[in-house]
Amino acid sequence: MVARALASVKKQLGLGKPRPGSGLPARPVIRGLVWARRFAQTFFLGLFLYLLFETGFRGSFTGGDEAVRIDKPVEGYLLADPFVAAMTLLSTGTVYRGLAWSVGLIALTLVVGRVFCGWICPFGTLHHFFSWIFPSRYLKGGRRVEQNKTHPVRQRIKYYLMIAFLLAALTGSAIGGLFDPICVAVRAIGLGVIPAIQYVTGRGSDLAYESGGRGVQQAADTTNDFLAQTVWQNKQFYFHQTWFIVTLLVGILFLNRFVPRFWCRVLCPLGAFLGVFAKFALFGMEKDHKKCTDCNLCLVHCQGADSPQGGVKWRQDECHMCMNCENACPEDVIKFRFLPSRVSTQPKFDLARRTTLTTAAAGAVAIPALRIADVIDANYDHRVIRPPGSVEEREFLERCIRCAECMKVCPNNALHPAWFEAGVEGMWTPILIPRIGYCEHSCVLCGQVCPTGAIQKITEAQKLGIDQKPISIGTAFFDHGRCLPWSMGTPCIVCEEFCPTSPKAIWVEEVDVPKRSSKPGPDGHEPPMESVHVQRPHVDPSLCIGCGACEKVCPVQDKPAVYVTSVGETRSKTNVILLENTSYSKS
Repeated sequence: MVARALASVKKQLGLGKPRPGSGLPARPVIRGLVWARRFAQTFFLGLFLYLLFETGFRGSFTGGDEAVRIDKPVEGYLLADPFVAAMTLLSTGTVYRGLAWSVGLIALTLVVGRVFCGWICPFGTLHHFFSWIFPSRYLKGGRRVEQNKTHPVRQRIKYYLMIAFLLAALTGSAIGGLFDPICVAVRAIGLGVIPAIQYVTGRGSDLAYESGGRGVQQAADTTNDFLAQTVWQNKQFYFHQTWFIVTLLVGILFLNRFVPRFWCRVLCPLGAFLGVFAKFALFGMEKDHKKCTDCNLCLVHCQGADSPQGGVKWRQDECHMCMNCENACPEDVIKFRFLPSRVSTQPKFDLARRTTLTTAAAGAVAIPALRIADVIDANYDHRVIRPPGSVEEREFLERCIRCAECMKVCPNNALHPAWFEAGVEGMWTPILIPRIGYCEHSCVLCGQVCPTGAIQKITEAQKLGIDQKPISIGTAFFDHGRCLPWSMGTPCIVCEEFCPTSPKAIWVEEVDVPKRSSKPGPDGHEPPMESVHVQRPHVDPSLCIGCGACEKVCPVQDKPAVYVTSVGETRSKTNVILLENTSYSKS
């Protein structure tokens, strides 16, 4: 059925038709470039997925004194992202370490145009793949030709988004990471798709065990061992907001059934950013309009809506360099070469001046408007517990691109995308939710994979406080009304046992308390009182690092008896338990 569908698509698109008078489908060099592009797309998508699977820890933190690191450049795609580099440059005034690699991609674009979009971008390839494997009945014949034409209003949207996000960065926020394609791919696939596949695989293994067949069970064991060692992390992960994140991904992919590569043509700010440089590329298209017979084969195969057809100015900033148009053209109207004639090229960007100015103004005022409530500087939300090594909150929002690399690599599933806990501006930035997972005492992996420095690359010695003060991300508090030794006279020291600091931040008070006996009283009267020895836990805030281990293991279900808030975090000088040397403390 799939083969018939593909054959039908090829017939509709005119694939394989010989060039008039030659009997050949296309010039061998161009056809070779088309196949090279397909190979490159497959390779770079595979590399992206490989690095994404490697963004995880499958070992143990009890194996010795050796530092735990991810030995592969798992954040490599983000480091080479020039839109991320531009946002961090505008928001912080600096380019963070490895982001200098993005200069190489800009140089490549200045030479051969938007080859990244057509040959390298994993998110663009994902859209291309879904458009090919699930061909739309809507996009046939004249409809496909019409949708592949340049639609000025549609093509402008991504440029307006790019301008708005860059102006937002200039006012101090990297919120544009919500729309960066590499960030979208890492966030959606890493937090939603991969855990979903792991869950389905686990359920399949459970069914295999329940089947009772020895051979099936052995195959399931072998498969599980392989996946646990090479693919999955050490347990099933779940993340907040993934239902929404994955739904958005599915929705964007579904739109390819109506507009080919919808994201790339309409919404991608990285594509728009590269398009600005591609306008001056040394490699480009020449068209002989007189020879064009209006067969529209170039439009049928176009991946970028750059107007390859005759009689229309070519949009160099929209071309993905897929080479499909020259490969399909039966009249040799289209030729790609270095230093081409610019006669048939659109010389200016097709942007509406008023809309551009309005968009720029909106981007410039959006972040200050979102900060009117002052949620960053004054009204702290106790749930905004940032990863260890995070910079101060204002700078954190200047740098964090919501890529979710830190969440994916966290070994205890402790980091999750925020919703509105940190305000609208903090949407999908990482926060620690101790009830789901705690911060591993000696783990610094989140800082190792952060591409922008929102989470610093600290060492284990810095985090643990060896020869210095340890890094704290919050402070634990006890709810005496729910704590078993405090409120019910029931012995429990789980939190103290699991406290990882040395000396322990949780200490216990030995005390005998009265408690009603579990045995009924004489003649059915009230049970007698008895004395019970319990150990009441206390927190030493000078030693607590806010890791959340106590909250994670608290045996009181639903709302735990011990909980962690962000107060007392090392990165902030104002989010403290007691303000010292201020008018507040003096009053």
